[in-house]
Amino acid sequence: MFDFLKRGGAAAEMPEAKASATGRVVAWQTGGRVAWTPRDTVSLTRQGFSCNPVGFRSVKLIAEAAAALPLVCQDAERRYEVHPVLSLIARPNGVQGRAELFEALFAQLLLSGNGYLEAVGAETGLPVELHVLRSDRMSVVPGSDGWPVAFEYAVGGKKHRFRVSEDFSPICHIKSFHPQDDHYGFSPMQAAAAALDVHNSASRWSKALLDNAARPSGAIVYKGSDGQGTLAADQ
Repeated sequence: MFDFLKRGGAAAEMPEAKASATGRVVAWQTGGRVAWTPRDTVSLTRQGFSCNPVGFRSVKLIAEAAAALPLVCQDAERRYEVHPVLSLIARPNGVQGRAELFEALFAQLLLSGNGYLEAVGAETGLPVELHVLRSDRMSVVPGSDGWPVAFEYAVGGKKHRFRVSEDFSPICHIKSFHPQDDHYGFSPMQAAAAALDVHNSASRWSKALLDNAARPSGAIVYKGSDGQGTLAADQ
């Protein structure tokens, strides 16, 4: 019945234990290591804006204040009170006004260091609409000379490529200064990431303490050498 276990008429010896050669490496743990938030746009936005009241308020204050600044449209000859560009900015698309558009643009710049503005129908002249695109979904496609030849926008498993020519680009890429990157800006959230992690961790610890009726998770119990639980004044 168990012939497949036999070799040369004798039962083959089965190993007492099986384990992967990499098992002990995977199971190795080091206590006390700091778990920092990943420095990508999605993680920084979640931890620094969605989950942190200080980061949220800072971004909102700056973006709203910048969006409220008055705009000036002028050329070398005069300043215009009425102009097609001003009309476009006043109503950039069907769901946003001027303040909403610029607040979204400045918020993306603060969260990721990059702001992407799409000009719809600008191939032959003034754009018909303007849209702010999410920075975490956009990637720059550099050419052989280092300059962008396209922008790729990925969402829902699909990608749309905005091609850039010598005369026209459908995407206006606004980025902050980054000392170590030629194509992307530096996020202010990344500079504040360590402080945000400390603040979020302290908030979670305080919440856990309150959930435990403000009782610490441990206690020191003193019984004494003679079984008595009292401490002397010096002790």
